[in-house]
Amino acid sequence: MKTYDFICIGGGSAGFNAARLAASYGKKVAVVDGAKQLGGLCILRGCMPSKTLIYAGEIMHHATHAARFGIKVGRVSADMKAMHVRKKRIIADFADYREQALKSGRFDLHQAYATFIDSHTIQLSNGEVLKGKHFLIGTGSKVSVPDIPGLKETKTWTSDEVLDLDFVPKSVIVLGGGIVATELAQFLNRIGSEVTLIQRSTHVLREHAADSAKVIEQAFRDEGIEVITDTKLTSISSGKGGVAVKFEQAGKSSIRRAAHLFNALGREPATDKLGLAAAGVKADDKGQIKINRWQQTSVPHIYAAGDCSGPVEIVHIAIAQAEVATRHAFRRKEAKPVDYSQLLHVVFTDPQLATIGLDEKKLKERGVKYLSASYPFNDHGKSILMEANYGYVRVFAEPKRGRILGAEIVGKDAGELIHCFSTPITMRATVRDMLRAPWYHPTLAEIITYPLEEIAEKLPRRKPAR
Repeated sequence: MKTYDFICIGGGSAGFNAARLAASYGKKVAVVDGAKQLGGLCILRGCMPSKTLIYAGEIMHHATHAARFGIKVGRVSADMKAMHVRKKRIIADFADYREQALKSGRFDLHQAYATFIDSHTIQLSNGEVLKGKHFLIGTGSKVSVPDIPGLKETKTWTSDEVLDLDFVPKSVIVLGGGIVATELAQFLNRIGSEVTLIQRSTHVLREHAADSAKVIEQAFRDEGIEVITDTKLTSISSGKGGVAVKFEQAGKSSIRRAAHLFNALGREPATDKLGLAAAGVKADDKGQIKINRWQQTSVPHIYAAGDCSGPVEIVHIAIAQAEVATRHAFRRKEAKPVDYSQLLHVVFTDPQLATIGLDEKKLKERGVKYLSASYPFNDHGKSILMEANYGYVRVFAEPKRGRILGAEIVGKDAGELIHCFSTPITMRATVRDMLRAPWYHPTLAEIITYPLEEIAEKLPRRKPAR
């Protein structure tokens, strides 16, 4: 039986980075991962393949609508086999790099699944038994299948199948309105599928502001996606012709039919086979592991990070959490909890939606006084000439000095533009600090200066220097 200072269960973003850091401290470390292909969700079935295909869909969309720029283009169609081959080639490079890092010899790699026997011992699916002084659980998440009549019995796609398509589906019903649902619904529409998106909440992307979600919904409808919100799904059935989804909306029963059904109703922690109870680790009824600010579970020497523990499913947060856990486990002085007040989100729809820091909902919930200002893309020079007229930039700042509290951008390249606020928020800078910096004209980034200027005008006047 082998004994380790630190055992990471899961070799994705959380587990790999925790193992890397622990090994740098000179600790004896193991990574346990039973997946057929190493690399983790982000590389293999999440961020990287989806963004590869989404960008290809964006290129196709621009080619299809080139006439508005005065450019003549012939018939545009998606070569899905070529798109699929390109995606596999790109992802293989990332996956190979991660696999080499996992097999570099800095720590032991056990390619098997783990189940806790007790709080210091795990049984592997290959028969081995390992003991650990500390553990990091980073097993990620899996697709959720809600209790909707007929859903479990119906053949559905998950994001895995959509990302592996090598043909253009005739028609698809997308269940859900979260990040995965919206990003891939637009991709499917842009490659030529007839898409219907059915969302249970009052608007898509329900974790975000209704104003920004409405912009996305309008853009989708303008592109030909049928967006149906505020529904109750009542039944799902399938037959030779495809699938049928029945739902209620505003007290009226409706039905939609399509060749394929894409279940994008969310994900849940992949913790059900870990034997958490045997280790004494507590989780909620959905399997999400309960943690404190140091990423410790109910058993202090067992930590958790990433999708399996939340509170958000974002790669850079999973890495930060894993590093916090590792530093805390080995009593490093630099250990500090993750600061969620600087939380950064990006949704890769077109227009993109991005936020950083505190949004209006959180500010109101916390009773924080603030000033806000916004400016629309359809009144900004660079976005107008780019035909990028959807959306706005909104900034939140405290009312005395103008310190930046948060920002919200929905519009062209919002995921890139939001990083203009990353350093200022981290440095606790003010709107006046940001306005002291040069902003080139004409650029998309220049639009940020307009809400900053509006807030600056609302701030108390500075006393003149003597």
